[in-house]
Amino acid sequence: MECDDCAFYAYDEDDDSWYCTVDMDEDDYARLLQGHYRRCPFYRCGDEYQVVRHQM
Repeated sequence: MECDDCAFYAYDEDDDSWYCTVDMDEDDYARLLQGHYRRCPFYRCGDEYQVVRHQM
């Protein structure tokens, strides 16, 4: 799943669950749920070492 390695996907220890932390408005959230996007437009790679590997 795309969310698993997204920089905005965070774990909440209090609720023992994962959440998307993107600050999106209601219209964007509705479009996302209705399937108007093929991929999440807010996705950012959460791989901290991607830049380092690219420089090698």
